[in-house]
Amino acid sequence: MKKSCVSLCQAMALALLVCFCLSALMVAQDTSADTMRAVPRFTIIPPKPAAPGHENPSGTLEEWNGSFTHNGTNFPFVMVGADPSTNQGAIITTWIIPVKLVLSDGSVWDPLAGGPQSPLARTILSPIFDNTTTYTQGGVDVGTTQYTDAYQRANFWSIVQNNPNSHILLGGPTARVQVLPELTLNVPSGSGAQCSEFGIHVACVSINYYDIQVSNYMANNNIINPTGFPIFLTANMYWTQGGCCIGGYHSANGAQTYSNFTYISTPGVFSQDVSALSHEVGEWLDDPLYPQQNNTPCGILENGDPLENGQPGHPFGTWAYQLHGFTYHLQDLVTLKYFGGDPNGPVNGFWTFQGYTGITQICQNGA
Repeated sequence: MKKSCVSLCQAMALALLVCFCLSALMVAQDTSADTMRAVPRFTIIPPKPAAPGHENPSGTLEEWNGSFTHNGTNFPFVMVGADPSTNQGAIITTWIIPVKLVLSDGSVWDPLAGGPQSPLARTILSPIFDNTTTYTQGGVDVGTTQYTDAYQRANFWSIVQNNPNSHILLGGPTARVQVLPELTLNVPSGSGAQCSEFGIHVACVSINYYDIQVSNYMANNNIINPTGFPIFLTANMYWTQGGCCIGGYHSANGAQTYSNFTYISTPGVFSQDVSALSHEVGEWLDDPLYPQQNNTPCGILENGDPLENGQPGHPFGTWAYQLHGFTYHLQDLVTLKYFGGDPNGPVNGFWTFQGYTGITQICQNGA
């Protein structure tokens, strides 16, 4: 009798355990279900006319002109900085504008939250602006510098390997990035809401609504001007445009180029820490969209997009770098060779900055 009672109790306990586990699983599935289908992507907003009163700026971004020929067709391009063949450096005045989002339900998404560990603080100390990391690509030291400068040196290595002064740095007269006062956006209910994407809780905001706000901000700011590069920083959100999820974009209003990225604090997901920033700065560097957009045999010259879907061991194409006690994730970028440029131009003839061997032909993953 005791044995039967024990067996019955064990069976009941097992049944309760199964029910509890199934309930927990259902809850977990519910909380991780995407509000919208989550598609990781970046975008550009095509260049727009200058804001009224800004049609004739006193200065514009420092740029250089180049070209390459593919299958008998010449493809001219404009890139940021000084011509690598001149052995000259360029420092582009750079402003970071933190953007706090206040949704209609009262929730706040603030890149300043967290103090020394905030998205803003981590961004300033990242390899995008810090110049103390040495980049050795396939055994070749391309420089101790900022990440995107190292990329550009590797991109034109056949030219700059003997030109140690050829650099393109983000900062100002002292190579330090400037942080402008935070912009607060009170997002109307029709333009943003809380959502769940990639299994994490984020804000989802219409890119069309958002871009109007930052464009107005630049037009009314007496510091920002076309000789420099404003970068707008949001935290733990994605932009939407017919679906989710955009991690960053860049554009130009007349001569004023600018970029936006989201800093996601959760490890391992799309746009983790400054990965979207590395993508957008790299693309702005090689296609600033002013005075026109660069075209290639693949389409537009967007050097991050072909790798945004990832590589084996490198989710979303990101590579880890340790700096200031934190692990940053920076996206790999294709070289000009990928778009039909000089096959011997980049360091080691690499198709990508990190030497990804999964790319073996021009335009393989589109543009």
